[in-house]
Amino acid sequence: MTKGHRVISSRRRRIGKLVLIALLIVLGILLEIAGWLDARALLEIARGYTQYWWLALVLVAAQAVLFTFALAGSLFLWVAAPLYPPVLATLILTAGGTLGGIGAYLFSRYLTQDWLERLHRSRAYRLLRRHDNFFALFALRVFPGFPHSLVNYSAGLLKARLPDFVAAAILGIGIKSYVYARVIDDAARSLSFDVLLDPAVIAPLLLLSVGSLALVLWQARRTTPDA
Repeated sequence: MTKGHRVISSRRRRIGKLVLIALLIVLGILLEIAGWLDARALLEIARGYTQYWWLALVLVAAQAVLFTFALAGSLFLWVAAPLYPPVLATLILTAGGTLGGIGAYLFSRYLTQDWLERLHRSRAYRLLRRHDNFFALFALRVFPGFPHSLVNYSAGLLKARLPDFVAAAILGIGIKSYVYARVIDDAARSLSFDVLLDPAVIAPLLLLSVGSLALVLWQARRTTPDA
């Protein structure tokens, strides 16, 4: 292949990436306008299908797709938790979040430079650049309110070890999902975010996250040679 053909091929790939990202942005906007990214609307629709076993699989698949493309997959917490017992809701949320995380991990290799620069400025990227191990990934996963998409894409760009990534996703998302699912179930299926900000709810998650970060720092100090 000549230099000219390589330049044209590279330009086509960049244009293809830009088109793909533009389509994803348009898709997100259309879903928002249509009400498909509204937790209340989704919950009302899902209530009509709770008698079917495949609804759980649909919720898992929907989360996986949204998380893969950095869309609002977390809103399914407000769908699964009111519909299912806490343990089953946790399994649904963990499966969807983990599959979506793996999808985003792989998809991140195709991002354009503009998106890469945004991720490089993120807290997740800066932390994982120094400590791309299980404890750092778990700490970010379990931290209340931390965007899963930043973890997914940062880990993919840094080529974090996939076994660590998957294990941290399953454990972190599972623990956080179970805590939130129990709270929502106990709160008579409220759709208010206020219930998730209760100190009694977020304190255990914060302790787990801070404890994991402490282990990361401890490991870093042990592996750093003395000056």
